[in-house]
Amino acid sequence: MVQNNASECTNQYYITRQESTESNARSYPRKFPFALAKAKGSWVEDVEGNKYLDFLCGAGTLALGHNDPEVNQAMVEMLTSDAPLHTLDLTTPVKDTFVHTLLSLLPEELKENAKIQFCSPSGTDATDAALKLCKTATGRSSIIAFQGGYHGMGHGALACTGNLNAKTKVAGLMPDVHFFPFPYSYRCPFGIGGEAGVDAACAFFERTLKDPESGITRPAAVIIEPIQGEGGVIPAPVKFLQTIRRVTEELDIPLIVDEIQCGIGRSGKFFAFEYAGIVPDVILASKAIGGSQPLSVVIYNKKLDKWTAGAHAGTFRGNQLAMRAGTVVMNRVSKPEFLADVAEKGEIIKNRLLALKDKVSIIGDIRGKGLMVGTEFIDPKAPADALGTKPACGDIAAKVQKLCFENGLVVEKGGRNGAVMRCLCALNISREDVEKAMEIFEKCVLTVDKEYK
Repeated sequence: MVQNNASECTNQYYITRQESTESNARSYPRKFPFALAKAKGSWVEDVEGNKYLDFLCGAGTLALGHNDPEVNQAMVEMLTSDAPLHTLDLTTPVKDTFVHTLLSLLPEELKENAKIQFCSPSGTDATDAALKLCKTATGRSSIIAFQGGYHGMGHGALACTGNLNAKTKVAGLMPDVHFFPFPYSYRCPFGIGGEAGVDAACAFFERTLKDPESGITRPAAVIIEPIQGEGGVIPAPVKFLQTIRRVTEELDIPLIVDEIQCGIGRSGKFFAFEYAGIVPDVILASKAIGGSQPLSVVIYNKKLDKWTAGAHAGTFRGNQLAMRAGTVVMNRVSKPEFLADVAEKGEIIKNRLLALKDKVSIIGDIRGKGLMVGTEFIDPKAPADALGTKPACGDIAAKVQKLCFENGLVVEKGGRNGAVMRCLCALNISREDVEKAMEIFEKCVLTVDKEYK
């Protein structure tokens, strides 16, 4: 047994040991060099007793923060009940309750016609399962994805992901994926911005898929995030989502909506696609759906259920603790008053950030929905593009992030060049903790901004 004495209880001790034993692929420890000892609600504490507000929360996994009492109590009761914890895809009362709770939260048009595929724990596997499902059901091979999208690190999921850093060195990814422009008003892919940019994206999508000379065969699926997460917290405009749904229905193309990060209440709706009033064919859910435990699922229209037994499997697709905890989360988060509170706190954060933006030169854009908010940092001294937009600056974002950490706030970057700071705090965060986080963030941004005056 390895035992640690008091002299070893420092962050540096554990970070040094981690560097010597873990893969070069590790990421978060490079930005947050501490060793966690305790966590409760929106706060974490390292081995040295330093406390931090957590605005990362497992990349959005911890919808109710760390060690929520109701979630923990549900898991403790299960652990002491002799209920099975590992069941492959065998059914149990816990699983049955989870399934029917989830089905009850779907749009009416899908609720009565939905099937669920439990996957291995990661959202990546949900993406790969959905791609297999749609290819099996349609007999087609090509996939439509979107620039800036993120769907995971698996072979198929990475092929559908826009970020080039993650995929350039990986040869032979899944072929026949075609990337379309995603409306991004601040950095419009068409160089026009605003509603005109949205209209252009809608027209490009529809005309390309209906063009017999487009070079793209009828796809097996279209996959999209209603709010791009890793791509920089970019909400898809309502008109764009509605156009994609209409066109895919007209052409009999399954629509996969990736709600892995933006779903389960994060946006102020239970599912972010609800803002557009659409009904997708396939929904991907992971992260928060497991109530802090690993779980991923694919929810889909039964018309696509052309699989045969064993067509998609996974040893850990029967995580009973996750299903029990996830049921608690779904019941809490789906309440109208809870979602309204998420939306209200999101507006408080956005308004504070917009006020901050007016005071500094290094913030270019503020955007998001609910408690999924992005702050895009720019280089104020660099020349602007044709739309008058300054270039994204990951170096400035990194400085702000480092300063935030030193002042007790854990917050992660994303977006082009890592220039977008993202809010992924607990959905039940208190107003007091929101205020504290905003004070820290504002102080750090103002400090960094002075270097560029």
